[in-house]
Amino acid sequence: MKTKTKIAVFASGNGSNFQAIVDAITADKLAAEIMLVVTDKPKAFVLNRATKAGVASFSFIPSEYDSKQHYEEMLKEKLQKLGVEWIVLAGYMRLIGPVLLEAYENRIVNIHPSVLPAFPGKDAIGQTLAAGAVNAGVTVHYVDAGMDTGNIIAQQSFPVLGRGREEVEHQIHQIEHELYPTTLQQLFDR
Repeated sequence: MKTKTKIAVFASGNGSNFQAIVDAITADKLAAEIMLVVTDKPKAFVLNRATKAGVASFSFIPSEYDSKQHYEEMLKEKLQKLGVEWIVLAGYMRLIGPVLLEAYENRIVNIHPSVLPAFPGKDAIGQTLAAGAVNAGVTVHYVDAGMDTGNIIAQQSFPVLGRGREEVEHQIHQIEHELYPTTLQQLFDR
């Protein structure tokens, strides 16, 4: 049995990538233990998913803290108490600041719904379609201080071929839910 890597999953919304990680762990395709789900949206659906999966969760409201540094110090303390080794962003809609970047250097990863460096930031799918891009896709990358600028770990793309947003989103989610757990396992095996 492989040693399980202790991770925290940060999410701001639905949590479909969190669910894909849970499913991969349950299927013994990912040797990880989710120590905590963190969200900056107290009503995010990912909290329902965490409860159903029996995973501890924590929500906070950033505006209730004096600064990003203060809430990141609080998060760092929680993560370190739990022995978290990696932070996995799964639709977390905030830039990570220096406190967590230094504490988890080269151990924070993100999944983004475009073939970076094209279309970073919010609504990457909308950006892709508005630009008339030939291909859409998914990127797993290390997190740095920029917005979707960290070193690329894995990518997968597919031709748009005139598809509408719903169809492109569906294809992206299918790729994300396979690519992310597989890539995480490869990282943890290093």
